[in-house]
Amino acid sequence: MPASLGGAADSETACAKINLALHVRQRLPDGYHQIETIFAFLDQGDELSVYPGDDLKLTIGGRFAAGLDDKDNLVLQAADRLAAVSGGQRGAHLHLEKRLPVASGIGGGSADAAAALRLLNRFWELDHSIAELAEIAKPLGADVPACVASQTCRGTGIGQDLAPVPDDGLRHHTALLVNPLVPVSTAQIFASWDGIDRGGLADGQVLTVALAGRNDLQKPAVALVPILTGVLNALEHCDPVMARMSGSGATCFALFDSAEAADKAEQYCRWALGDIWTMTGRFR
Repeated sequence: MPASLGGAADSETACAKINLALHVRQRLPDGYHQIETIFAFLDQGDELSVYPGDDLKLTIGGRFAAGLDDKDNLVLQAADRLAAVSGGQRGAHLHLEKRLPVASGIGGGSADAAAALRLLNRFWELDHSIAELAEIAKPLGADVPACVASQTCRGTGIGQDLAPVPDDGLRHHTALLVNPLVPVSTAQIFASWDGIDRGGLADGQVLTVALAGRNDLQKPAVALVPILTGVLNALEHCDPVMARMSGSGATCFALFDSAEAADKAEQYCRWALGDIWTMTGRFR
């Protein structure tokens, strides 16, 4: 956080996104894919703060700040779009504390953009609803609308057609995220999908649907990043409710019945896998 600015006027958590299941149905002519997915969000993630400023500016800090562009970041694109649809350019100094790995399948950039929309909506006193912000977010990326609300939901189309899904106990579980510190290209993983439609998600409550589902990108990701096999095996060793890769990878997750079980699994994964990134959190 920039010490020269003093205390932040406001801040917002960019919640980590998990795809509990991800079924790829069709490759579309525009390069996107028709999917069916269950989005879920943790109470942990990047942190975005806002300070008064005459123009729009972004600084970036934290473990995963290296290599990120502070001039053409998705956060600034979100801020510019919000200003454009709300009567013109406005000022703010934004600071992003980057805690989530980049290109890791947990929606870091999308969550950051969504956090910017929520945060600046308050800071600029615009009074847009969450539904209006989600609509504003659509041109920013396929996952950004879901990240605006950061609530468990079912996503269809390219992931932007969102519907609530009943919760049969997801919030009672603790999630452990493990990333082997290998960035993965979403475009490359989708391009490696075999094109076979293996069917859509089942109907029902969230955990039931997730457990019956799959991640169609897991197999191509493991082929490109073989260390993921070790990550998934380590998570399975800890007897979770479920373990799977999120999104296009390389972050994998496991659900546990208690925070204590998740903490023990985190310790085991650090011992078994060595240099990794981990995070535990509860579902929103």
